[in-house]
Amino acid sequence: MSESEDLLFSEDEYGQGDDVRENSEAPWNILIVDDEPEIHSVTKLVLDDFEWEGRPLRFFNAYTALEAREILVREPSISVCLVDVVMETNEAGLDLVKYIRGELNNNQVRLILRTGQPGYAPEKSVIRDYDINDYKDKTELTDVKLHTLMCAALRGYRDIIRLDANRVGLEMVIESSARIFETTSLKKFTNAVLIQIMSLLGINRDAFFLKVLSGFSALADRGSFQVLAGVGKFESEVGKDDFQQLDASVRSLLDRALDDRCNIFEVGRLVMYSESKLGTKHLLYLQHHGELTVLDRQLVELFCSNASIAFENHILQDDLEQTQKEMVYRLGEAVENRSRETGNHIRRVAKMSYVLARDLGHSEEFALRVKIAAPLHDIGKIGVPDHVLNKPGKLDSNEWSIMMTHVDMGYDMLKGSGREIMDFAAYIARDHHEKWDGSGYPRGVEGENIHVLGRIVAVADVFDALVNKRCYKEAWSMSDAVALLKKESGCHFDPNIIQSFIRRLDDMSDIQQQYSD
Repeated sequence: MSESEDLLFSEDEYGQGDDVRENSEAPWNILIVDDEPEIHSVTKLVLDDFEWEGRPLRFFNAYTALEAREILVREPSISVCLVDVVMETNEAGLDLVKYIRGELNNNQVRLILRTGQPGYAPEKSVIRDYDINDYKDKTELTDVKLHTLMCAALRGYRDIIRLDANRVGLEMVIESSARIFETTSLKKFTNAVLIQIMSLLGINRDAFFLKVLSGFSALADRGSFQVLAGVGKFESEVGKDDFQQLDASVRSLLDRALDDRCNIFEVGRLVMYSESKLGTKHLLYLQHHGELTVLDRQLVELFCSNASIAFENHILQDDLEQTQKEMVYRLGEAVENRSRETGNHIRRVAKMSYVLARDLGHSEEFALRVKIAAPLHDIGKIGVPDHVLNKPGKLDSNEWSIMMTHVDMGYDMLKGSGREIMDFAAYIARDHHEKWDGSGYPRGVEGENIHVLGRIVAVADVFDALVNKRCYKEAWSMSDAVALLKKESGCHFDPNIIQSFIRRLDDMSDIQQQYSD
């Protein structure tokens, strides 16, 4: 090359991306791997004005295979590699291909071999034996052919990225759909579907889907909305009610969609508005490339309407579940109040039983069911006469026989409903007075023949009864109550559950303070 050409095609600092013209879209990253500096310069000159799908090119330069390896590790989003075959060794380029596909396990980047010495690597055998996407003699790469080659390579890269995003999104949909009506799973499902939608549209940008909790014009006020799904820079905002990354222009766009109850389509972005039968409002904000087709818009609208319905159904289900929980607590409180104990007793027992269940290794779902069912452990006391239930002193043998009937009465009231919570409550009512050594009632079973639900609640119930005042006794100190639990481990109580209780003693103390009488 001439001296003037050397000045025109000055080398870049090793490994830095360069030559990106002003453009709001993210560029395609291109790695040129060649030991001849003029090849780098000519390639960039020919492709200087190249754009595909509205996105320019950013070039990275490596003059050896080793430099290329370092760049590929540092920049995993390289779209196309133009690789010289003969560099520091006659097969340096081929070895680089093996490294990319094998050790880096990168099957997305499009690999194009270029050689000025085809005799060192015959095209037929290289295409057959190496996982490359094209093979070109450097003398072939005219202006038109290089543009054609780049379009084909980028199209292939884009399609592979879309397929991979579809695969990931589909995995998320399948994983979360089985439990879609749980709050966290529903949000995960919505996020997965949003990723799928953007992948189908060929969009690799930023988007979020939110539920409006109050007037959106008061967006600065906390609690005005909740982010249900997010992609790109909004992914970290899911579940939050305070948007850190929402600029004034986006906020204004959302306000307008909400005020006018309409969809807004602009070049490069859109807002979709949806409102459910219950009056719940949702907004989808999505950034995209250029204009969306009519089919693309219909797909986005379908997502918004169905996501809104799913969340509305969840609200209805959640309201039903909360009503059921409230009914359980109110019924438990009615029984406790009749026996002149406080409703906080059942709340403490429920909370402590949940802590024990989780510490013992049971699932969150199991522990939550224990927590809901535990307040009904003494439901059978509704059939015990007042003179027995509220006697201030020790019960005689006849009175004790009457008191013990509350266990069977509670079990008979709760069993056979076919509802899992009621089944849990029935086992608890029946077995929470059984003892590990078999000396309890009503069945006199021992050890693991006592249902684990009864064993868990028994510890929580006895501890709470000890440390709180009753009509027949004063409150014990925490240390005295714990000492009794340890003493009765292996006799009254399951030793494993006592160990769990000791491990979580701080939590038990916090529950006692939080729900004190």
